[in-house]
Amino acid sequence: MNEITSILESIPVDPLTGAIAVPIYQTSTYVQEAPNVNKGFDYTRTNNPTRNILEEIIAKLEGGKYGLAFSSGLAAIDCVVKLLNAGDEVLAVDDIYGGAYRLFTTVYNRFGINIKFVDTTDPENVQNAISPKTKLIWLESPTNPLLKVSDIRKISEIAKANNIIVCVDNTFATPISQKPLNLGADIVLHSATKYLGGHTDVLAGLTVTNSDELGEELKYIQNATGGVLAPFDSWLIIRSLATLKLRVEKHSANALKVAEFLEERPEIKDLYYPGLKNHPDFSVASKQQSLPGGIVSFSLNEDTEENAVRFVTSTKLFKLAESLGGAKSLLCHPPSMTHKSIPRENRLEAGISDSLIRLSVGLEDADDLINDIKQALSKIINKNETVEVN
Repeated sequence: MNEITSILESIPVDPLTGAIAVPIYQTSTYVQEAPNVNKGFDYTRTNNPTRNILEEIIAKLEGGKYGLAFSSGLAAIDCVVKLLNAGDEVLAVDDIYGGAYRLFTTVYNRFGINIKFVDTTDPENVQNAISPKTKLIWLESPTNPLLKVSDIRKISEIAKANNIIVCVDNTFATPISQKPLNLGADIVLHSATKYLGGHTDVLAGLTVTNSDELGEELKYIQNATGGVLAPFDSWLIIRSLATLKLRVEKHSANALKVAEFLEERPEIKDLYYPGLKNHPDFSVASKQQSLPGGIVSFSLNEDTEENAVRFVTSTKLFKLAESLGGAKSLLCHPPSMTHKSIPRENRLEAGISDSLIRLSVGLEDADDLINDIKQALSKIINKNETVEVN
């Protein structure tokens, strides 16, 4: 069955009324016939019909059995990490998303969970970093913001041999391009705020697993801690999933054109896009991703924050904002925005330079976006205007 057809068929018609759109069950509680005798619902923190449909759809999309929806991507991360105990260790990608870095290093370390950052693009680095305390391997593939790609299958094989859980943040690739569970991962996670939501109007997180044991544990933690996704927000994600494949394909096509343009520009020092053959992880990306994605990152030859700020404040179509994956193109300066919680020394060690810029390439015409980048680059060459750096 065609993937678009499959997604649309996963969105059920309301059996009560025949409504083609999923109803929003905007209720906190449900009438029971007797104590604990109900129609499968007693309290919306535990279960909600609208949220349940979203959880079923994302599980199907990722090729899993158990889907869970949370109030944000970080709430989803929080649930997964709560599988661990004091004294456990996490191996994580070295250029990890700044919010996850903050959560791991300033919250969970207080509860005795250690975090070790590793360049996971080489599975041997993962193998060498494992200790008896390692209980979770945390992958982003591609990573945020350097678009590093990890061999999920090889790392999952290493993890299974050592009885370690593998969680893959699949936000950048989406299940349209990559299905980590099929590559051996135990849990897949999304900031559904990004491509799955797709319209920059909702905050959400999702997890999926095939494991009965992990599915039950994650569901218990979700209910016990209460970071669930509201019915209306669940409906917004369901609405957006109907066009996910079409949008991701267009994002990728536009991003490839933008990356090929930047590849020829003398102002660019380092260019990060897994769809380019000179990307160090191109072969792995080609093997496990069907599309290269809609994110392009680059650093400038004159590697200063001032130049980066000059560029990101000079674009017209690319709007300066945090987040990504929406219809409108966005850009940000990770060192001072999304990854500002990471100390500069750690950031530079991971490869996140002072002038790094991340583009979220939207659905506009690719030539229009390229022209916008071209005029912004000209502002770096013609430094007549002063730029304030906070």
